Amino acid sequence: MTEARLLDGKGIAADVEREVRTEVAQLLGKGIVPGLVAVRVGTDPASEVYVRNKARKAIELGFRGTQEHFPGDMSQPELMRVIERLNSDDEVDGILVQLPLPPHIDSEAVLRSIEPAKDVDGFHPVNVGLLHLGTATLVPCTPAGIMRMLESTGESLRGMHAVVVGRSNIVGKPVAALLLQKDCTVTICHSRTRELPAVTRQADILIAALGRPLFVTGDMIRDGAIVIDVGINRIEPDSPDAAKIRDENKSQLLRSGKSVLAGDVDFSAAFEKASWLTPVPGGVGPMTIAMLMKNTVTAARERRG
Repeated sequence: MTEARLLDGKGIAADVEREVRTEVAQLLGKGIVPGLVAVRVGTDPASEVYVRNKARKAIELGFRGTQEHFPGDMSQPELMRVIERLNSDDEVDGILVQLPLPPHIDSEAVLRSIEPAKDVDGFHPVNVGLLHLGTATLVPCTPAGIMRMLESTGESLRGMHAVVVGRSNIVGKPVAALLLQKDCTVTICHSRTRELPAVTRQADILIAALGRPLFVTGDMIRDGAIVIDVGINRIEPDSPDAAKIRDENKSQLLRSGKSVLAGDVDFSAAFEKASWLTPVPGGVGPMTIAMLMKNTVTAARERRG
């Protein structure tokens, strides 16, 4: 039996932030202050927390970090005018629109309206195309963070079989493209994949990004695999998933009636089989914000020469 080494997302994110501080200092020396604007529509509590954390981190690193919040009944034309204004503002280097947007707004149309050079989330079709060509500089933040975590293991990724469970445009597809660029053999799995456990057991690198708590069990993991858990799910005490949580501290929280956070992977089972494993929380999450900051500095440098 092996015990996994934990991939400390907070520690690796701190390394990225140190790099960002150095780059920001260089830009400030040239009179350039990187500017990041986060746009939020509606009152989703999770979105409020995410946007606040992103703006706070930007200011902490020396950016001009602001957030613009609009009511949930904002019309699509009104939101598009906001994006147009930010596109034309030379002091804004990065624009992110916090998802989800209210159902009456076409999210894809909004994301397409962002100037590609300011698309620090990496979701614009131009940047998606560049990603698949291997020439993108603004890469989706969570996939970029995953790759940074894999690099931190010190293991060569060349020739490894990577299995990605989840085919979203935000994580699954872009991380598969990045893994291909590192000479991995990549398999993308999804809800229609047949004999899924048999496929995941072939993985040298297993990435779970499907948003289903504790979905990946121990029998789905090959001994010695690197396991990256992208999921972050809230487990309520009366949820059927609560019984699956074996970590003592979390069990105590559940017994006291407090919800806990869990990933897409059964952490306890994976810990006994994986060589490297990301915790939840404290794994991929901190990397997403760190790579957003990295993208903003990159956008500022490229936009302003």
